[in-house]
Amino acid sequence: MVDRERMMANLFKARFPFLYIATWEEDRVLSLIRSIASNEELIKTERKVITWKVTTGLEGENTGKGDTKSALKALEVIENYEEPAIFVLHDFHIYFGAEGRSADHQLVRKLRDISSSLKRSPNPKNVVFLSPVLLLPNDLEKDITIFDFDLPTFSEIKGILDDLIEVNKQSGRIEINLDEEEKEKLVKAALGLTLSEAENAFARAMVEDGKLSINDVEVILQEKEQIIKKTEILEFVNNRLNMDDVGGLENLKRWLRKRNRSWLESAQKYGLPSPKGVLITGVPGCGKSLISKAISEMWQLPLLRLDIGKIFSGLVGSSEENMRKAIQTAEAIAPSILWIDEIEKGFSGIHSGGDGGTATRIFGHFLTWMQEKEKPVFVIATANNIASLPTELLRKGRFDEIFFVDMPTHRERVEIFKVHLKKRLKDPEVAGDFRISQENLDYLAGLTEGFVGAEIEQVVINGLFEAFYEGRSVTLADFEKICKQIIPLAVTQAEQIKRIRDWANVRAVAATPKEDRVEYKESEEAADNLDISTSRGGRTIDF
Repeated sequence: MVDRERMMANLFKARFPFLYIATWEEDRVLSLIRSIASNEELIKTERKVITWKVTTGLEGENTGKGDTKSALKALEVIENYEEPAIFVLHDFHIYFGAEGRSADHQLVRKLRDISSSLKRSPNPKNVVFLSPVLLLPNDLEKDITIFDFDLPTFSEIKGILDDLIEVNKQSGRIEINLDEEEKEKLVKAALGLTLSEAENAFARAMVEDGKLSINDVEVILQEKEQIIKKTEILEFVNNRLNMDDVGGLENLKRWLRKRNRSWLESAQKYGLPSPKGVLITGVPGCGKSLISKAISEMWQLPLLRLDIGKIFSGLVGSSEENMRKAIQTAEAIAPSILWIDEIEKGFSGIHSGGDGGTATRIFGHFLTWMQEKEKPVFVIATANNIASLPTELLRKGRFDEIFFVDMPTHRERVEIFKVHLKKRLKDPEVAGDFRISQENLDYLAGLTEGFVGAEIEQVVINGLFEAFYEGRSVTLADFEKICKQIIPLAVTQAEQIKRIRDWANVRAVAATPKEDRVEYKESEEAADNLDISTSRGGRTIDF
């Protein structure tokens, strides 16, 4: 706040004639300008703050009695005004060519005329254009200075929360169950909202159940969802998945757990940066997308899905703008998680040049942002065909780690069966005499050597369909029957899986820990029958 205040004050003192601030937070900007205008230590010469709107005209001291709703008339008053002042013009972008209309050339010319007179005025005068969008005609690009007015900082939102807590503590109507770390998480969740939006979110959280606690992070994220819904490029992913719904992959899970809360102030004591992201590659159907969704629940951060296909548009230059908007939106609601599913489909073959270099420019912009981003946006990229990705994307500095998800081991298949059976066998009549016992789980895991997680889920679903069709309880034989019917990917895509494993052995870390990668003897025999190798891809690094 202090840096922003001093920077704006210096621009006023240096007699910059025109400043342009693009923001929805008019009240917050006006409060800052009035604070600067009355602070002699910052600006030396105290100035009046006079506002203009097309609905009210000029409002302030000594602006005359005439009708100043006309933009041209208002500029004439500003030019002839003889006292130190800062003029704030609301929504002037409508004269600069908004909504496809041509700019008002008479007003543009008038602004250029008074630019030099503002600089030479005996008493300092400045003009601030305040609009929700940034729009400048080419004729004024050299005369107007753009001032970036960021969304509220952590301390500003915390101040709003503290005020609400204090007011409601005095009233005694709201129960407050927050320690300092939980309060920090709540404030971090609200970053990316305007002060008004954050205040509304906190107030809504309080009135919904009469208390404020860490569980109200969900309410804050719902408010952020509104921001995403207004874009067509990003999708806000709502899911109830958690890490308990993901069987196996303990190495990757441990890596993620160690980085939980790394965007909080407590991590700054250790000098830790926020993690950049992970690239998860491997055999299709082994849980890459599943664990990407589960990270959001573990970290309690909003999950945004970026569809690279939506970035590209038919209009020249719009694809690059779409990428910039997607990144700005993700950063606006940071800390957040940006998920790019099957990234190879969007960035493969970018050097072919068949689109006039559009894909290359978009890819370059994305790489630069990945390397230099300062906002806590954690990027999760998943890929099946890793070999088709550009090598620039894979080097250190883009992602913190590259994980390889192989076909599940015996232990992992046991866990996957347990997850899906517990999820569906909730009715005692459907379960009948079937028990989710270690013996049954081991037996089913032994039957499904070479199956991926998606195929194991299908075994459970199809087995239940067998029982449903006959109107009876499910049995072990139902699942056994389906296991023998399914031809796994290990057979249909044996060559592709071998290529992926060969690549991962030297370039990626195994998502499965070393202790889980030891297969039973009978698994080796089953693998021989399936004509696949039991040597598993990914370097053995346990986190």
